[in-house]
Amino acid sequence: MVEENMKKTEKKRPPGRRSWLRRLGSVAKWMFILGIMGILFAGGAVTGYITSIVKDDPVRSEQLIQQQISQNAITGFAYFRDGSPIGQLRTEEDRRLIDYNNIPQIIIDAVLAIEDKNFYEHSGVDLNGTLRAVKQKLLNESVQTGGSTLTQQLARRVFLNLDRTEDRKVKEILLSLRLERFLAKPEILTAYLNKVPFGNGSNGYNVFGIKAASKGIFGLEDLDKLNIAQAAYLAGLPQLPSAYSAFNGLGEFNETAFKRALERQHLVLRRMLEENKITSSQYDEALAFDIKGSLAAQSKKAYATYPYLMLEMERKAAEIMLSVNEDKADAADAGEETGEDTLLLEEARQQLMTGGYRIYTTIDKKVYSAMHSISDNSDNFTKDSKSKGKEQTAGIMIDNKTGAILGMIEGRDFNIEQMNYATQMVRQPGSTMKPIAAYLPALDAGLIQPAGILDDAPIILKDGTKGFHIPKNANNRYQGLVTARYALNKSLNLPALKLFNEKVGIENSWAFAKKLGITTIQDEDYSAQTGVLGGLRYGVSVEELTNAYSSIGNKGAFNDAYMIEKIVDSQGKIVYQHKVNPEQVYSEQTAYLMTDMLRTVITEGTASTVKSNYKHFGEIPIVGKTGSTQNYADVWFMGFTPDVTLGMWVGYKEPVNTLAGDTQKRQAQSLWTKVMNAVIDKKPELFVTPKFTRPEGIVKKTVSAYSGKLPSELTDKFTTDLFNVKYVPKDSDSGITKAKYITFNAVNYIPQEGTPDDFLKEKIVVTREKPIQDLVKELLAAFPGMKDPEPLAYYMPEDAKSDVPTEVDPRVDDGLAPTAPGNVTVSYSTGKAVISFSPSGSADVVGYRLYRSLNGGSFQKQLVLMAGDATVFPSGTPAGANATFYVAAVDVAGHETASGSIAGGAGATPSPSPAATDPSPTIPDAETTPGTEVIPGGSIDDPGMIIVDPTGGEATPAPSGSNAGNGSSTGTDNSANTP
Repeated sequence: MVEENMKKTEKKRPPGRRSWLRRLGSVAKWMFILGIMGILFAGGAVTGYITSIVKDDPVRSEQLIQQQISQNAITGFAYFRDGSPIGQLRTEEDRRLIDYNNIPQIIIDAVLAIEDKNFYEHSGVDLNGTLRAVKQKLLNESVQTGGSTLTQQLARRVFLNLDRTEDRKVKEILLSLRLERFLAKPEILTAYLNKVPFGNGSNGYNVFGIKAASKGIFGLEDLDKLNIAQAAYLAGLPQLPSAYSAFNGLGEFNETAFKRALERQHLVLRRMLEENKITSSQYDEALAFDIKGSLAAQSKKAYATYPYLMLEMERKAAEIMLSVNEDKADAADAGEETGEDTLLLEEARQQLMTGGYRIYTTIDKKVYSAMHSISDNSDNFTKDSKSKGKEQTAGIMIDNKTGAILGMIEGRDFNIEQMNYATQMVRQPGSTMKPIAAYLPALDAGLIQPAGILDDAPIILKDGTKGFHIPKNANNRYQGLVTARYALNKSLNLPALKLFNEKVGIENSWAFAKKLGITTIQDEDYSAQTGVLGGLRYGVSVEELTNAYSSIGNKGAFNDAYMIEKIVDSQGKIVYQHKVNPEQVYSEQTAYLMTDMLRTVITEGTASTVKSNYKHFGEIPIVGKTGSTQNYADVWFMGFTPDVTLGMWVGYKEPVNTLAGDTQKRQAQSLWTKVMNAVIDKKPELFVTPKFTRPEGIVKKTVSAYSGKLPSELTDKFTTDLFNVKYVPKDSDSGITKAKYITFNAVNYIPQEGTPDDFLKEKIVVTREKPIQDLVKELLAAFPGMKDPEPLAYYMPEDAKSDVPTEVDPRVDDGLAPTAPGNVTVSYSTGKAVISFSPSGSADVVGYRLYRSLNGGSFQKQLVLMAGDATVFPSGTPAGANATFYVAAVDVAGHETASGSIAGGAGATPSPSPAATDPSPTIPDAETTPGTEVIPGGSIDDPGMIIVDPTGGEATPAPSGSNAGNGSSTGTDNSANTP
């Protein structure tokens, strides 16, 4: 029954219902399975896609993220001595950092309103913002808001490139999520506001970061001074800084871009109003604000205003930073190779450019300006030459006490020549090297004092394999025995050469120069016998030579010149501070004596242009030294006061181009004076020391003008000058004696036994270190090895006839009477008779006698002439006198032969033999005839000269008041080649 009922029941179920349900369940199951599989497949695909994008991208640790976020290229700045800015360091960017606590809220509100209003809510990615940006792009709407959050923008700028690719977007999103994990919101916001670009500032630099933007666009260093309108203007710029920049790369105003930026500002203000960050009244007030009127005025980049100065500062600061870095790394062997050293130096420079360093220089703005007011004025220079180019100049002013460089003239036109002529150029120093390498070491060693005697006589130098070379003075004469002061006043070459080569020695001279900062001395210079005249392998720089002279003004203490006072990093920490470390190279007494000698170079010597044009004599004392190369490729003047030293150079870029004419040859003196006058006018407080202070140990002493020693009974020439008390002479004047001698070819000899007395001289003569007789032998031996030597007489010093004889007259008696002189003629000059004749042909003739007869009377000896001198007797006989003359030749044995002709009126028959021994009679109406000797220097007032009696008698004392040797006479610049 049950089974039957069951069967009935089964029969009653609707057909197919069961299979339908089963099929539906099966479909649902498979759809679920397929859905899961699809999701897994899509997820895998997405994951694979993302993995393929980021597989080469490193997983950045928290430490790395923190490090890179905090890493910023910060603009550095340079400053004048007084702390006023020179300008920012060389870069096309201006970056200045700011802390979160110093960012005004109005800036934060403006930036978030336009860039990321949900900044504080999202975790790095704003899904709504991203979808909105996609919608705006698909519908081709005007994109007013970006899809990227501030975190994404920061991630892109710090870790990714700025290319707009889909791959980059994925990386950006993932990085943003990671940044939000490790950084707090204030850190992200601060990093963003320090790194994003804002276009160009008013000086043309690209400004990065809100602080640089405020300064560059509105001239406001303090962000708190920005108003709402300005804050909104700045907040709108990062979206398209190049399109919105109101200034171009030169700092010029761009009207079109400014209008676009203004429209963007209006949008920012609307967003701020919508977000309730400002009120309606603030909104209206901001719209009405004159943004254009508040923009910063255009200004030039520092490298345009001070191009030479900025580059020099950059070079010197980079060298310092390299040294600082090596010290930190304890890299004793760093930079051994040139290539490595260059690389390290460039790294140090880049560190300065991007590290936010502040470099404080020693350059005084007023001094620098005063110096350039002279170099910038073309009226102070010779007109440009088509063949030579522009007449160039360089100058540098140094504080004597510290070595600080106060100002420079680096060149005349940076656009033409970028090399700094004051620090980078090396040129021949001419005679400005004489004090450094000759006089200073000689004074300090006691080898010479200002009143010491030097011989301005030729020195014969070996000229390599070519033969011999005899240096000359610029005035083409040799003045003989002179004081050291006079030699320096007149810039005589031979005394300096003898100090350099013989007394001090080349090796000692260059060692001394190196102690004074001259670093350009080469190995070849140790064999250059004329190096003290400027004949160096390369030369010296204006900076180093001026630095050496500043040691004299600093009383013998040398400070290495410097331009960088200190360097401060971006955190305000001093990483370098210059320390003045003077080295006492020579004594204060030496410095004072050198200073006083350089004083008379201006008052009595070659620096006559300085003497004529300096405006502050009596107020600010100056001393100095001229210099030029032989062909005037370079002219110099090195001068100093008790407080500062100023060195000036003038020439052309290429040494082959030389200066011509008196104006150019004195141009260094002229510019030195103009610069000094200008600096004193603009910066008088620099010159606080009224005089050069005389130290203990300096005395004034009168000594022999023949030898520089204490006078003896024979001494009749004196000079009074200053001495280091340690080196006051203790010996008496043993260098002079009274002797009887005969002169032949400008050389004094011991006479032969038979030589007549009327041809002999007896007077005070001087013993030289090298007797003239020896000099003559050396000259005659050197002539065959010289190209076109001058005649022997050219090389004879002007006081050669005052030399003590050491050898017997070399002429040999031939046993015969000399041949007679001929062609005796009489002419009249200024109403007085002048008798000319032809010399005898005999080699043993010692001289000639002139005989005269008046009114037919007997002939009387009137005058004598030495053989080799002029063949003219200035008898002094008036034209109205009835006079007859003849000339007789006399040989070394006393034999005499009368001329065969008689000149003048009818006279008695010549009777020479008795007359040859008779004293000269008094002749009516005849004037005393001067002898033929030359007065050295042409004036008895020349300081330091040994003055020979013009009448041929004994030496005459210097006239009262001449103060010979003490620089009292007036001199002119006669040392043109190497003054």
